Amino acid sequence: MVIRRRPTPTASVLMPPDLSPLLRRLYLARGVRDEQGCRLPLSALHPARSLRDIDRAAQRLAELVTGGGSILVVGDYDADGATGSALAVRALRTLGAARVSYLVPSRFAFGYGLSPAVVEAARDWGPDLILTVDNGIAALEGVARARELGIQVLVTDHHLPGEVLPDAVAIVNPNQPGDTFASKHLAGVGVVFYLLAALRARLRDLGWFGPERQVPNLADFLDLVALGTVADVVTLDLNNRILVERGLKRIRSSQGNPGIRALLTVSGCDPNRAVARDLGFQAGPRLNAAGRLEDMSLGVECLLTDDPDRALAIARQLDELNRRRREIENDMKQEAEAALAALHLEAGGLPPALCLFEPGWHQGVIGILAARVRERWHRPAIAFAPGDEGLLRGSARSVEGLHIRDLIDAVDKRQPGLIVRFGGHAMAAGLTLAEAALEPFRQAFCQAVRDELGDAPLVREILSDGELPPQAFDLATAQALRHAGPWGKGFPEPLFDGIFRVLGRKRLGNGEHLRLHLRAENGVGLPIEGIGFRRGDQHDGAGDRVRLAYRLDVNEFRGEFKPQLILEHLEWIE
Repeated sequence: MVIRRRPTPTASVLMPPDLSPLLRRLYLARGVRDEQGCRLPLSALHPARSLRDIDRAAQRLAELVTGGGSILVVGDYDADGATGSALAVRALRTLGAARVSYLVPSRFAFGYGLSPAVVEAARDWGPDLILTVDNGIAALEGVARARELGIQVLVTDHHLPGEVLPDAVAIVNPNQPGDTFASKHLAGVGVVFYLLAALRARLRDLGWFGPERQVPNLADFLDLVALGTVADVVTLDLNNRILVERGLKRIRSSQGNPGIRALLTVSGCDPNRAVARDLGFQAGPRLNAAGRLEDMSLGVECLLTDDPDRALAIARQLDELNRRRREIENDMKQEAEAALAALHLEAGGLPPALCLFEPGWHQGVIGILAARVRERWHRPAIAFAPGDEGLLRGSARSVEGLHIRDLIDAVDKRQPGLIVRFGGHAMAAGLTLAEAALEPFRQAFCQAVRDELGDAPLVREILSDGELPPQAFDLATAQALRHAGPWGKGFPEPLFDGIFRVLGRKRLGNGEHLRLHLRAENGVGLPIEGIGFRRGDQHDGAGDRVRLAYRLDVNEFRGEFKPQLILEHLEWIE
């Protein structure tokens, strides 16, 4: 583990004059150079018309809305797909569509995307058009089957396309060839939001709105966009930061989506104080639990209801599913660690990439497992679980600097037929193999990673914003940092490092967590508590000095607010 401090540019920039020196330094280190990057106005969003095919897509939707046509939304079974589906259904109805319904295919019955089997299931709804959300860019066979049945398909997606695109009536995807949209990091729900904005503009041009049908404010739906964007861990560039921040403001108001507020409530978060971290680590996992273990329709219904009591009841069901998901994940994690321990003993060291499989693993949890293995061993990881008809379904997670989807594509090109299908992003991907192909794929995948990264073990690096003065360990600074985001991938939450004196230490939560009573090494400032989640095994370090990488956060307990340090890394100093 190496702690490296971020350099801070010194170039003259147009920052707001009332910005504190600390926030100015943090924003500069993250590439912010002007007031827009600090204030995040809606006016700074990239224009919708720069998305390829969006005018054609808006025109077709407008024809269906004004003509009473039937639209079936087919979403993915993760939080991005669920929020995007709920957004599409809610907004289309608000825009005046009379016949809108949704279908979220089960990952267990249908697998990912608009497959021919999903189209057959959609056929019973009698749609004039299928609107895909967070999927469809690779659905060549599914779109072809829909055309055979006389059903048009409008694809909205953000995943990377293959060499051939589906024969859809329109494709809205910032990552498709020829698209000039300035941000390539929109989540699936963000793509839907842009399409709805274009649809509203088209309906306005057609004179659809009037005294009896008001023009809706689509900003009212940005809380759904915020949740899906954060939960899908897309890069928070300026465009996404604006969408998320405006959505968070909606959540913190009394008019926010009842389902999102209920998800935060059951997780122990106050919706009125919600930040991006709460969406990513509390609301998102509970929403995802529906698609991982059962049916994401439960999650979509939580986001569609306007009844706060019903939303809370569904959120409690989702919370229970998330508890079950964590239990399954913990069991699988122990099995994975045992397999890695055996591999280490046999090979004398871990390979550059990890491909793990156990017959009893759950399809809905392998993505989380792959992420945990990647975090623990700092290597690209793929976890496989049994699928149908002798196939294995895998979920891959990568490390910075390695494009996992392109790497799998390279393996597919080198050994055609080894992979049944695949798709994904730079940092995450999914794939399907025949069970007999697992070992050849493992060897080919590890070799491909070795070709990219070499044989030397990757060194995990912590990027720090330097040392925080002890005088800044106060509630005002903690609150300012908490709300100065939104923080996330590509715009990381401030992380500081320094050496502290340990005045006391204690295990919490049956020994799982570690609490330290700390004071700055130079003795300046008041003592402060630090909490290290899942760091109870580091309690017995020698000495009374420790080097920490930490976040300054706000701890609320029984209505009292105090600053505290969240320990992301610690090294005892003898």
